[in-house]
Amino acid sequence: MSVSLYGSGQTVLQVVTATTSSVASTSGSTYINTGLSATITPQSTSSKILVIASQQLYVNSNGLVVGSQIARNSSGVSPSFEYCAWGASSQVMSNVCLQYLDSPATTSATTYTTQIKVRAASGTVYAQYGDGNGQGASYITLLEISGA
Repeated sequence: MSVSLYGSGQTVLQVVTATTSSVASTSGSTYINTGLSATITPQSTSSKILVIASQQLYVNSNGLVVGSQIARNSSGVSPSFEYCAWGASSQVMSNVCLQYLDSPATTSATTYTTQIKVRAASGTVYAQYGDGNGQGASYITLLEISGA
């Protein structure tokens, strides 16, 4: 089943969603996978994939700057989004929305994931850590859009 996008000449061919509440963390300056990922197999090489992710982040240091991005098959494809944690205490929690329209030019299974790293200051960034007393959930949605 496909859904036409009004007035655009494009159609949503398929939708894939996934969620995770498994904690991932890093104190390093190299991107790591957060565990939030979904796989889609495009129907056409001309299709575009709209990636929308709601990433739950927690930092243990006031002023920590976090980099986050979307990766396709482990390689970053989206511009890096920088999140700067400023708060009244040394612990700050946030929900970051990442979006990217990709043109993978393939009909092979393609995996999208979110990645995080520390960009400035020292401390640790956690994905899916919740409020520090439990786990929070993150979500990802992939929409295949016909190339028109």
